[in-house]
Amino acid sequence: MAKTSAPKKENRIVRYLRETRAELAKVTWPTREEALRLTGIVLATTVAFALFLGVVDYVLSKLFALLVR
Repeated sequence: MAKTSAPKKENRIVRYLRETRAELAKVTWPTREEALRLTGIVLATTVAFALFLGVVDYVLSKLFALLVR
């Protein structure tokens, strides 16, 4: 009698890597100019919010100091 072998089960890690590679092939990557422009926007927004929060923190700490006196 010949043995009927069950289909070989694919390794989960190999399947994950294969599917990840297939998904990355579908991605529309930004051009260098787009990436630089968007990075500049993110940096400018971050700096603006940091300055805003710094000013708010300073003002609130001075107001708190006046209330505690």
